[in-house]
Amino acid sequence: MGGKYTEAQKKATAKYQKENTEMVSFRVPKGKKAEYKALADKTGKSLSSLIIDMLEEKLKEEH
Repeated sequence: MGGKYTEAQKKATAKYQKENTEMVSFRVPKGKKAEYKALADKTGKSLSSLIIDMLEEKLKEEH
């Protein structure tokens, strides 16, 4: 694998993201990003996945 990422693939990815996802952005104090990233790496997840999982867990607790 590891071949080229074609224009068709780029367009398909962009279309999927536009139709199925929303962007969330926030700021953290300097130095915290590295701590959060290290925690995510330790759990074997991306930082985004870790944040989403934690938020989903909290939502379940609330219901």
